[in-house]
Amino acid sequence: MKKIITLVFMMACAAPAVALAAGPAKPLDRANIDMTDTASLQRGAEYFFQYCIGCHSIQYKRYNRMGNDLGLSEDQLRERFIHTRDAAGDQTGVGELIKIAMKPDDAESWFGQPAPDLSLTARLRGPDWIYTVLRSFYLDDSRPMGVNNAIFEAMSMPHVLWELQGWQANVGEEGHIKLEKVAEGKLTTEEYNEVVRDITNFLTYAADPVKVERHELGKWVLLFLAFFTFVAYLLKKEYWRDVH
Repeated sequence: MKKIITLVFMMACAAPAVALAAGPAKPLDRANIDMTDTASLQRGAEYFFQYCIGCHSIQYKRYNRMGNDLGLSEDQLRERFIHTRDAAGDQTGVGELIKIAMKPDDAESWFGQPAPDLSLTARLRGPDWIYTVLRSFYLDDSRPMGVNNAIFEAMSMPHVLWELQGWQANVGEEGHIKLEKVAEGKLTTEEYNEVVRDITNFLTYAADPVKVERHELGKWVLLFLAFFTFVAYLLKKEYWRDVH
């Protein structure tokens, strides 16, 4: 029994160290997203479908569900978001899952492996991770795509937002990463941060579309439980009044 207790204690003590070792070398920045901001979600969707959908699907979500949640009509979905076609050559329907046209074999040939689906990335990694990764690309001639990432080292993904952000370089000493902008993009740093925040907001929504509704419902559930506890207390006093 003592050996089991000792083993459990050692595993509990080691867990934080393992998590720390597996964490990013660079601290994550706060995304500060707001999933109730519909305008931000719409902008994030547009950026995602403009820069990301060529490689990354969100295949557990349907176009029409996204349209209903983000206040987009079917015509807007067809015009601005649906870029794929079916086997007959017709535009993908609004009720279909959001997939990509790129074939897995082509993706593996071009990037070394197929790009991951991003449906649940925000739940797996967290919004802060997405926000920081998209702001942490830097030039690296040793990589096939010419860039590396301070958070996700040796990432196969190119910096698809380079026109907006510009280019960064690692000016830190060996073993330490310190990013410094060496070429300007179309946007200022603050403007680019807002673009990344909108994309992060959209991917967080895609990973958990009912999060806001669930949190709102949770408030009412807690209020009900508080009221029920009060009523139960009054009933208890009434039942036990003669006993006490």
